[in-house]
Amino acid sequence: MSLTIEKQIELLLAGQSLETDDTHETSHAAQNETEEKGVPSTYVPICQKTVTYIVAAVIINNQGEVLMMQEAKATCNGKWYLPAGRVEPNENLLDAVKREVLEETGLILKPETLILVECATGSWFRFVFTGKITGGKLKTLEEANEESLQACWVMNVNDLPLRAHDIISLIEKGKNYTMNKDVLQHPHLMPVTTPSCKLLLRLVITSKKRATNKLNVLVSDTTPYHLPICEINPNRNLLSTLHNFMKELFGNGVAQHKPHGILSIEFSGGQEGDGLCLTLLVSFKLPVEDVPATGKFIWYDLPDNLATSITHRLPRNMTVPLSVIR
Repeated sequence: MSLTIEKQIELLLAGQSLETDDTHETSHAAQNETEEKGVPSTYVPICQKTVTYIVAAVIINNQGEVLMMQEAKATCNGKWYLPAGRVEPNENLLDAVKREVLEETGLILKPETLILVECATGSWFRFVFTGKITGGKLKTLEEANEESLQACWVMNVNDLPLRAHDIISLIEKGKNYTMNKDVLQHPHLMPVTTPSCKLLLRLVITSKKRATNKLNVLVSDTTPYHLPICEINPNRNLLSTLHNFMKELFGNGVAQHKPHGILSIEFSGGQEGDGLCLTLLVSFKLPVEDVPATGKFIWYDLPDNLATSITHRLPRNMTVPLSVIR
């Protein structure tokens, strides 16, 4: 049974999965887009072969210290880094981050939420979690193995020789999320396991109608209504996929719009494929009347309660940030 558009949006705002039958009629648009760019539409994400998924954990204790591990790999031996590593085939993201933390630090992690998703090309993604330690024993030098040399809680990571400085911004984000109680933050968001063999980007695009001041969302012009969804171009950065899809939806002169962040993450983890679907919240400042949709989409009036829920997620920090590494 098809879900109403209201129910779909409610589920996405709660970080839940949608039935994937809403992807079939919409991914053609994306296939055209990728084919035009010389990308064969036969691309299939295969974990550790054609797509790289990485997990990292920013864990802060009650003293404000960060859990760090010392690298054992020959290329960066003795350097320090966050517990992190590649997702293995048929592994979901939660199992992956718990495994990496246990292997590299000796501690048992209970993941609580994603705090950031990063992507380089459309086939390299890093999922950054935070959570609580519920058990285990901190790894010492005597327990060094090929996973790591040791782990420790660190107050100032800049005092350590780091493998790379990309983790400084991740640690800041983790501290802000877990320790800064004065700032409203996005609700906990965990990835949902959903079978998929494609990399997909779903958009929740909003604008207010000038005539009624009501919030509208872009939906298909045929029922059952569904949200715009496209395949991620694996060879380009994600902003390129977003830009091309927005041009497809609104024409070449698409008005200025703001991608806010991620509302939900559906990750296959070997369930009938190694696919991923990111749902991104996007808004126009201009009213509906000034951003007519082209193609097979229309603006749809949202009921007040749902409009309020979406509006609550538009400010800074209220969605999981999507960082595109150029």
